[in-house]
Amino acid sequence: MNKKNALKIEKLTKIYSKKSPKEIIALNNLNLEVKEGEIFGLLGPNGAGKTTFLNILAGTVVKDYGNVNVWGYDLDKNPRQVRSSIGIVPQEVNLDAFFSPKKLLELQAGLYGIPKKDRITDTILKLVSLEKQANSYARSLSGGMKRRLLIGKAMVHRPPILVLDEPTAGVDVKLRQNLWNNVKNLNNHGVTIILTTHVMYEAQEMCHRIAILNKGNLVKLDTTENLLDSIKTKKIIFKVKKIITINPDELNGVKFTYKSNNEITAIYERKKHKIDEIINRVKNAGMEIYDISTEEGNLENVFIDLTKN
Repeated sequence: MNKKNALKIEKLTKIYSKKSPKEIIALNNLNLEVKEGEIFGLLGPNGAGKTTFLNILAGTVVKDYGNVNVWGYDLDKNPRQVRSSIGIVPQEVNLDAFFSPKKLLELQAGLYGIPKKDRITDTILKLVSLEKQANSYARSLSGGMKRRLLIGKAMVHRPPILVLDEPTAGVDVKLRQNLWNNVKNLNNHGVTIILTTHVMYEAQEMCHRIAILNKGNLVKLDTTENLLDSIKTKKIIFKVKKIITINPDELNGVKFTYKSNNEITAIYERKKHKIDEIINRVKNAGMEIYDISTEEGNLENVFIDLTKN
């Protein structure tokens, strides 16, 4: 079955301070599509244009040119439908401390003009695992609970697309896990998720596809799997009884580094060398190996490679 586009962006451009000599191109001719039902990651260093992009979707920043289509609606022609197709979860926790989660969700539904009979407050509280705290004051909630309440707030009008901006900023590891389980649960219920994050392993765990932005340009867009496969180098760490330096003539493109705690690291190109060959080089140099571990590259390596210019 062909999935429809949840979001389609064509030639999206935003330039700040156009009239001054120091114009800033926040987004430069951006083209991308997000498919219905996927978890799509938007990564990039600070100043890459992620926030501008999200603000255009939210309607708080006006684009200069290009087309934005959300759930089949054109941002220029149907701004209201675009807004109702998307729920945006901000980075900052901005909750009224004196309301309960239930009351906050009810108020939010009221702002969207949703009649009482059509509200799904209890369902949302369940989805974001806050049914037990439904009637507690927001000020008594933990950091992770407040984050989940923000997700709940963004869902009162049942948007098919949820945008999470750095959802785990300042959230500890255990709560982070809980938050991700909630996000995966929402995705399993058919919600399309777009998320920005600075935490690479999170993107690696969560996202089906990833777009990497740098200085307003889209530098890479691919499946997480393909991005990880594009890593050129691998690393092996040997613990040896006693270090003997390997003859430079035998290096042949493999880079060995030696540490004082009898540890040797070999970095090599995965397409050029086999792991056995490298183990044999260490053995042939006369070293006794008592432990070997390998480090696969991760998304962080891809990210650094693509954004280091």
